[in-house]
Amino acid sequence: MMTVVRTTRVMALSLALPVLVLGCQDPSPDKGSLKYATDLYDGCVQCHGENGEGNQEVGAPAIAGLERWYVKRQLRGFKNGYRGFHAEDLAGKRMEPMARALDTDEKVDVVASYVASLAPTDPAPTLEGGNPETGKIYFATCVQCHGANGRGNLDEFGPPLVGASDWYLLTQLQNFKAGIRGTHPDDVTGAKMRPFSMTLPTDQAMKDVIAYIGTLDE
Repeated sequence: MMTVVRTTRVMALSLALPVLVLGCQDPSPDKGSLKYATDLYDGCVQCHGENGEGNQEVGAPAIAGLERWYVKRQLRGFKNGYRGFHAEDLAGKRMEPMARALDTDEKVDVVASYVASLAPTDPAPTLEGGNPETGKIYFATCVQCHGANGRGNLDEFGPPLVGASDWYLLTQLQNFKAGIRGTHPDDVTGAKMRPFSMTLPTDQAMKDVIAYIGTLDE
């Protein structure tokens, strides 16, 4: 079974190979290869899965198909200590050493390109009780950074929300609101997000806006 998964994964990356090669500053015949990319990604598999589908039990969200720029930014945030810095961010603490293992910009770029090349996995909903109609009202404050369609906005460094694990969105909104994320002085984009999280007065409001985001992919 592992051989089949590996073969599928390599085939899925074949079209992205030129991006990986160009993304390396000094590519050698080995460093631009599919094997190099998949070997680096193997460090992510234990939490995020072979296909980037995520694992709620260890707090690892679905990452398949995320924008390359966003993956790079988050990996660098973990490496530089402004993501996962808070004692209560246990999932973030687990990510820090994994990000630090990517000890060159080249490796960060290759992994980010690989993740971006994976087909989105469309995680199944796990939250219940959200009201998308109410959530649509709350979402109006999200549009500037994340787009009316929830697919992100690079100009505002807003990542896509559509296709994200709903439990992860809830956790991050809770973390922003509680100051577990977005309060490190070097986390510029996190600091920008935190006040918006505070416009959601309750967990129910958070579930409502997440329920609305879920409708944007229909």
